[in-house]
Amino acid sequence: MNRFLIIRLSSLGDIIHTLPAFAALRKSYPEAKIRWAVEKKGQEILDLVPGIDEVVVVDKKKWRHSARAIKRRDQMALDFQGLVKSALLAYLSRSRRRLGFSRQNLKEPLASLFYTARSSPIPEEETHVIRKNLKLLELLGINKSQFEFPLRIPDGIVQSVQSKLAALGRQDGQRIAVFNIGAAWASKRWFPDRWIEFIALAQLSDSFPLLLWGSEEENRLAQIVAEKTGVKVAPFLTIKEAIALLRTASLVVSGDTFALQAACALDVPVVALFGPTNPRRNGPFRERDTVIYKKQDCSPCYKHECTDLQCLQAISAAEVAAAARELWEKHD
Repeated sequence: MNRFLIIRLSSLGDIIHTLPAFAALRKSYPEAKIRWAVEKKGQEILDLVPGIDEVVVVDKKKWRHSARAIKRRDQMALDFQGLVKSALLAYLSRSRRRLGFSRQNLKEPLASLFYTARSSPIPEEETHVIRKNLKLLELLGINKSQFEFPLRIPDGIVQSVQSKLAALGRQDGQRIAVFNIGAAWASKRWFPDRWIEFIALAQLSDSFPLLLWGSEEENRLAQIVAEKTGVKVAPFLTIKEAIALLRTASLVVSGDTFALQAACALDVPVVALFGPTNPRRNGPFRERDTVIYKKQDCSPCYKHECTDLQCLQAISAAEVAAAARELWEKHD
């Protein structure tokens, strides 16, 4: 069988975490036709990935049309999403074989009903998501442990980002420090007053610090921090431009969100701030990087909202500043 359909519809960070599984599949089947079903927002990431033969954009409002676009009886579907909607899409694709995770590793266990084969159980809280994704390939006899992220950023996008930074006042040769203050979940966002205190303490020599954001709410928070610190707020960036920015950075400080996962994939030094989620599952994977995680009695809870956020409250600006300075000076 030389036709594969990868199903990882969202989110952006999870798409990044699926790239090593794609790279391993492509290396094992260099002549195969590999398609990837993804929602519209994630297409920007996959446009940067060489070796994907076709990106099929799934429109949630036109489900039947999307199913027809990926329908092939002679293909094998690999569901890395693990939800009922993604497993159903695999079923509607008419793929002869449909591979998914074991029932205990699915957010929605009913998804397993649509698979023809399932991976062996994985200790969820002790296994990085990237390794979990690679584990699914063992059903094909593929045993890979390397984390490869095949991302190719066009020079034009890099130059566009450099021009935008120059317009903000960055001088040639200044190293970029990205402070990503946002996250899709409110419970993953460190507090503006802590960012303000951190920036005052960090004092990264010869740096061009930049506040990165992704939504209007995150932009509002960035503006609050900027007013108190004088650090520039990044202009609106497309996903491709954000990846290009992260590639040129010398340091990224971020919570558990797309910017962190992309920076790790691009081998950029990171200081990762974790609250309601488990860094062992989706945090940095290089010994060089720093994870700051204050486990509480309720950790990890994976709640999108929380009334007190003790886990993030326990992270001090001083320890984040010390970690950032150490990485900054070590990788000068």
